[in-house]
This record gives sequence, structure tokens and C-alpha cells, in this order.
Amino acid sequence: MSVTTADGPDENELPAPGRYRVLVTSTIAFTLMFAVWLQFGILGIPIQKEFGLSDTAFYWLTALPVLNGAIWRLGTGILADRWGGRIVMTALLVLAAIPTYLLAGTHNPTLLFVLAFLIGFAGNSFSAGIAWNSAWFPRSQQGFALGVFGAGNVGASITKLIGPAIIAGTAGAAYFGGFVGGGWRLVPVIYAVALVVMAAVLWFVAPKPDRTPGKTIPVRVQLLPLKHMRVWRFSLYYVAVFGAYVALSSALPKYYEVQYGVELWQAGLLTALFIFPASLLRPLGGWMSDKVGARRIMYWTFALMLLTTGVLMMPSGYITIDVATSKSADGTAEVLPWHLGMWQFTFVVVLLGCSMGIGKAAVYKHIPEYFPHDVGAVGGLVGMLGALGGFFLLPVFGYAVALTGIPTAVFGVLFLLTLACSIWMHLTVIRMLHRNSPALTDDFEQPVLVSTSVH
Repeated sequence: MSVTTADGPDENELPAPGRYRVLVTSTIAFTLMFAVWLQFGILGIPIQKEFGLSDTAFYWLTALPVLNGAIWRLGTGILADRWGGRIVMTALLVLAAIPTYLLAGTHNPTLLFVLAFLIGFAGNSFSAGIAWNSAWFPRSQQGFALGVFGAGNVGASITKLIGPAIIAGTAGAAYFGGFVGGGWRLVPVIYAVALVVMAAVLWFVAPKPDRTPGKTIPVRVQLLPLKHMRVWRFSLYYVAVFGAYVALSSALPKYYEVQYGVELWQAGLLTALFIFPASLLRPLGGWMSDKVGARRIMYWTFALMLLTTGVLMMPSGYITIDVATSKSADGTAEVLPWHLGMWQFTFVVVLLGCSMGIGKAAVYKHIPEYFPHDVGAVGGLVGMLGALGGFFLLPVFGYAVALTGIPTAVFGVLFLLTLACSIWMHLTVIRMLHRNSPALTDDFEQPVLVSTSVH
């Protein structure tokens, strides 16, 4: 008989090997599916050239998988609570493998976009894995466990690392009697095989029977927490730390290629430098949230994000003063020059990735704290809206650059988003302090009486 307390599963109820098998298998599966989900960040560049797509079409091609990887997250989180994460994660692996394999053989532009959308099923694995691990780990370890699982975001770097080499090394080749093409078309075939293999591994290795904390709870009841404004506030935070991460993971390769004139393999490696800390620091963020509190970590996260995006959004150039000077015969002077070289840009982007990696774990640490019995539904909604933020940010990036003519407008969008999150969070904290300690306000507003008498 299972025992669940208000603080989560009883630590002594299950042997450690069971819960750690869940953590390991779910993390590996999520890492692979994340790689599949965001593969168009690299594949989209040669696909754009082959199919003759416009820049706007390129952004939509990279955004469609993100959309599909967002809209079902609420449902997969609830299903993982009701059916168990083992079933849901296995189903998602198989479901993503089919369109991934078909992508390799398509020559039809319309079908290309349809398959890109269907591949996005892989992105919904996040909410299923969050609910699954939350069901197996006690509250005292959930921050760390969810951070380790969430580090599977590093899968976004896999295509950046292996994709350019495969594309360049196999271009024009054919395999298995011409059945499988080389170049970019070989990458989805490799991924499709890996997804099927991982589905078999997860099915046979993950513990049975599974934990299903929401099995007897009606869906209507599971959805009740979504009426709380706090859930939507957490979702906006997640747009800033995760949605922006997804969008940048897809947009940075092209940004490097266009702004710094690097080759595809170099753009992939440089983008991976952003992805690594934005993913691998997530366990650290979970551990820090367990130790010092998630809200304090969020303050640090947003402060660093504001600093880095504030630097990155500054347009390259200088101010021209139209006056006669001793240095300029034509009556102009150039002052306040500003330009970030490629390595300076990369350094600041890596700092941005560090803040996002830690912040993602801090956001999800809030969920089992406030909603210990509704992690599937609440985590699913937060994950869904965060990923939807990534979907919308990609075309917003394109429109912001088109309207301003400034490539760094991409980071201006992120600065404004982070600023909105920071203000909302701080106002919420002030209201909480005022509600819980109203006497403090009275103390602050009392005049300080200074005695003028001489003793």
C-alpha cells in the first residue's frame, strides 16, 4: 500500500534503487527527446537553403516543434500522475520517432512543416518527467531531483555538436542502397533509431509497478489549482528562464552565422557553450533552492538576466556629433563606440545561460512547495506556458529585428520580459510582507522622536 504525506512520498516507503532508476531513465530519455525537439536549430539552416525558404519561414520552421512541444504539456503531466510516467514517457518516445524518421525522406515543403510540428511531441516529455519524479522523491529531495531531470535540457546541444559534422561529412552520400540519404537527412534517421531503442530501455528498466498519485483524483479536481494567480505568475517566470532558453537555442546558430560570419559547425559549438550552463547548472539551482529558498534564487536569477541582456541589447555603433573638430576635417566626430566581439558576446551569453539554468530549477522548486498534491497539473501548465513562450519568442525576435533594423533587438525583447517578471515578483513579495506583518508598515510610518533634552 502506498503512503503519501503532505510533504510528498514517504522516504522509507520505497527502496532507493527504484526512485533512482526513475531519475536516470527519465533524464536520459528527456535528454534525447530534447535533442530531437530542437534539432531544427541546426538542421533548419541547410533545409532553408535546399528548400529556398525565406528568413520568416525559417523562424516558423524552428518554432512549430516548440509549439507542439508546449500545447500538450498540461495533459501529459496529468496523465503521468494518473497512469504513471513509465507509460507516458514510453509513448512519447515512440510517437516522436515516427515523424522524425519520415522527415529524412521528405521533399515536399508543406509536408516538411507538418512533420516539424509533429516532431514537437518530444517536447511534452518534460511535464511527464516532472510529475513522474515528483511522485517518487520526497519533498526534501525534490529540488535536486527535478534539477537533475531538468538538466536533460542539455540535449539541445547534441545536434549543435554532432549535426554539422554529420551534415558536412555525409553530404551527397547514400546508405542502405540509397534508402537513407546523407547530409542533414541522416540526422533524423539516427534520432529515430535512438528514440525506439530508448523506449525499449525505459520500458524494461524503469520500476514496476509505477507510482500514480493522481489515479483516483478526478481531472476536475486536479485542475482546481490552476485558478490561483500564483500558478500563472510561475508560468511567466518560466517563460523568461525556459522559453527564452528554447528560443535562443534555436536562434543563436543563425545569429552567429550572420553577425560574426562563422561556419555552421562553429555556430553550433558556440551555441553549445550557452546551452551547457543553461542545462547542467539546473541541479545546482535545485540544490540551492532546497538550501536557501527558491524565491531568493529567483531574485539573483533575474538580476543577472537583466544585467546580461542589458549589455547584449546595446546596438553596435557609435554616436556621430556633427561639429567641426581638430580630428575631423568634415566636421563630424564619432564618440561612445560600442561593439561586442564574438568572444565577448559569447562570454556574456554564457553568463545569461548560467542564470537561466539556475532559475529554471528555482521556478519548479516552487511547485511541490505550494502544490504538493497537484504537481502534474500545475507543473504541466507551467511547462506548457513556458514552452509556448519559446514558440512566440522566435517570431517576435524576427519581427523585432525587422522593425528596428537592429540585430541586438533580440536581447531587448528578453530584457523587457525579465523586467516584467522582476517587477511582478517584487510587488508580490511586498504584498505578502504587508499581509503577514502589517505592523511593520505602521512602524515605518511612525515619526522618529529625537529628544532635545540634555542629560
